[in-house]
Amino acid sequence: MDRYTAISIAAAAAIAAPFAVSGADIVGAEQMQYRWDSPGMFSFFKMATDGSLEFCNTLPFWASFESMDITMYYQNNLLGTYHVGPLTMEPLASSVHKGTFRSDHIASAHSIFMTLDFGIADGEAGIDPKQFAVQTTVSTPILGLIPYHTTSQTTGLGFDQLMRADDLYCN
Repeated sequence: MDRYTAISIAAAAAIAAPFAVSGADIVGAEQMQYRWDSPGMFSFFKMATDGSLEFCNTLPFWASFESMDITMYYQNNLLGTYHVGPLTMEPLASSVHKGTFRSDHIASAHSIFMTLDFGIADGEAGIDPKQFAVQTTVSTPILGLIPYHTTSQTTGLGFDQLMRADDLYCN
């Protein structure tokens, strides 16, 4: 192999590497599993007082993301957002990360969360759990510049079940 071929191959690898890493991060963000750090002990009120989530990287390579925002709504009114990030996860491993909850109406959010938690535990709620929605957004910039977001939506009850998962792929 002559010198110019080697230089061309090295240049192509140097150009392709950042795209490969960004692609791996996007796939990792979409395949990531998560739950409350104490399985079976989740409550929306605990989340609103800055608890921790356990993340599981289900892929055989490193994955990272800039942020994860869990935004909660009741009757289409924003209650607040739980934020985690940035973080990097080892291949096929889990790790626990502390998040923070922010709300412009913290007292009313806490009241709704306590009522919802009581309703989930007891079966009778003073609020309609069908009007409680959770939107999860994972942000992973491509090449560190181009914003890329993976968004999912679920009901409050569906999110509660997700947070109470017994096992993740990594366990």
